Amino acid sequence: MNRKETPYVFFGTAPLGAIVLDSLVKAGFVPSCVVTTPDKPAGRKQVLLPSPVKEAAQRCGLKILQPEQSDLTLNDPDIQQAEFIVLAAYGKILPKELVELPPKGALNVHPSLLPKYRGPSPIQSVLLAGEQKTGVSIMLMDEEIDHGPLLAQEEYIIPSNARQPELHKVLAELGGDLLARTLPRFLAGEIPPIPQNHEEATYTKHITREDGKIDWALPAFSIERKIRAFDPWPGTFTFAHGKRVKILEASAQDQEKDSVPGKTLILGKSLGIQTGKGILVVRTLQKEGKNPMSSEEFLFGHPSFPGTILE
Repeated sequence: MNRKETPYVFFGTAPLGAIVLDSLVKAGFVPSCVVTTPDKPAGRKQVLLPSPVKEAAQRCGLKILQPEQSDLTLNDPDIQQAEFIVLAAYGKILPKELVELPPKGALNVHPSLLPKYRGPSPIQSVLLAGEQKTGVSIMLMDEEIDHGPLLAQEEYIIPSNARQPELHKVLAELGGDLLARTLPRFLAGEIPPIPQNHEEATYTKHITREDGKIDWALPAFSIERKIRAFDPWPGTFTFAHGKRVKILEASAQDQEKDSVPGKTLILGKSLGIQTGKGILVVRTLQKEGKNPMSSEEFLFGHPSFPGTILE
């Protein structure tokens, strides 16, 4: 059997998974079926929308399974006959029985240099931490999250102004390409799995909407990284006179203008905000119920705003 004809099943949900799936199909690794999460209601009308991976699978004409629980797929003939599993941003933990079912195991594409940044939010977390490099890891799954031995890794130098969507896309493409290059050697038994150094492991957490609230006591450079990391969701926001204001784009300066964190001021034609250390210079913001606008446009329409202390 040709290695590219080796039957396998793909598990994924999020955009990263869709990009990895596209990369594999283009490289000739077409899965027997794709498992993704059920369609979810969205918007005011609660219209059911497919996951990005389902949309990618439909474009490729692939068989799709959408179980409420992953173990419901155990008796599917394509999964029973699969030689291996690929998982990329599925969003659910696979049961042990499923991970151990295929003879060659289950491979995971993770967007960090494991063992650093295990868990659900590695891309946001490296930006929050101000890391200069990250990368992707291909690993064999075991019972613990992002814990199994490594098959391949590739580094990526993070641009200084990188935002989450851009970094997500780059790492997804890098991960798909790396997996497509790794699979032939893995299936031929040419790659010995290398155990991770678990003493060096770091962990990320699930991000919530409230994580986007800005703490003005933090340094300006930390807040600026948060704005880039939480774009587009959950976004970064503050409150002015009880109304939510989103900070969409900003830069950080070392200088100090006031001792009160959260106090607004004018810097040239821009809105500045004093932080615990340095000033955040706002380029683009969005008032609750309004369209995004530049800092200059906002100040023109709100000349009395400077001096406001943000909550």
